[in-house]
Amino acid sequence: MKRIQIPEELRSFSLAPRHLSLLAYLLFDGPMGVNELAARLEVAPTTVSLMVSELSRKGILERREDDADRRRKIVSIADEHRAAIDGWLGQGATAWRKALEPLTADQRQMFIDTLAVYEREIAGE
Repeated sequence: MKRIQIPEELRSFSLAPRHLSLLAYLLFDGPMGVNELAARLEVAPTTVSLMVSELSRKGILERREDDADRRRKIVSIADEHRAAIDGWLGQGATAWRKALEPLTADQRQMFIDTLAVYEREIAGE
């Protein structure tokens, strides 16, 4: 994903690799709260809150109150940038689907388990 060129209309926003996963979760899984994003990204909620604030100021993300809990904010991709982000990050999802499609369920699980072990080892866990 890091090698895919950022679309021209998003380049002026100075998006960094740290934004990729956050944007991908919001694109593929839909709007969610900061704590849920933090859990998925495996970082502190304050870290996600800072990224969301930064991207909200730039107009890339939107925050709205949760109808069920007014204290909770729901984060989503701004409609005006959704198509560009989908075109950018959607390429990776399409590539993964194509790569994993011929594998059986057991083979896919082995692949995911292997990546998880690799990630833990790189992190020194």
